[in-house]
Amino acid sequence: MTTILGLTGSIGMGKSTTAQMFRDAGIPVWDADAAVHALYAPTGPAPKLFHATFPGSVGPDGHVDRAYLRTLIAKDPGVLDQINAIIHPLVAQVRADFLKRHNGLVVLDVPLLFETGLEARCDKVAVVSVDAKTQKARVLARGTMTDEDFDAILSRQVPDAEKRRKADYIIDTSTIDVAQDAVNSIIAELT
Repeated sequence: MTTILGLTGSIGMGKSTTAQMFRDAGIPVWDADAAVHALYAPTGPAPKLFHATFPGSVGPDGHVDRAYLRTLIAKDPGVLDQINAIIHPLVAQVRADFLKRHNGLVVLDVPLLFETGLEARCDKVAVVSVDAKTQKARVLARGTMTDEDFDAILSRQVPDAEKRRKADYIIDTSTIDVAQDAVNSIIAELT
């Protein structure tokens, strides 16, 4: 029997670090972001589909050009629905293949779990969370986005407070030790 734990959290909350804790404990983890990256790669199915819909969206290296897609979305937010219509079925297939290969406790690491309704496919949901000041500091310390970029991403995500209300488990990521204790407790309960 498979128990599906959805793992989610807003940007900068520590979800990737927490997902690695589950991996380190031997729990299979499916990473939605990694699945999308693989689908966007030259060997994946997405470049051909994106090129057909959005000429110019595939770079010279054969990867889907995410920066180009962001530019299209900025000009016409409706483009995001077209992008999702292409990528979501591909991601769903990769996820289904992962679930067929594993039994016992598995983790679906999905940043937009609630936004996509995927929590309905999970037996339990864990939300990683930290205070807003720490969250923003973590994101801006990466040096890859501005305050405006950060705010734009947050505006498209379900607010942390709402995620926490919907969660079966809240994993406080203020320190590695606190997060690890929560992960250990969840694993003990679900295995």
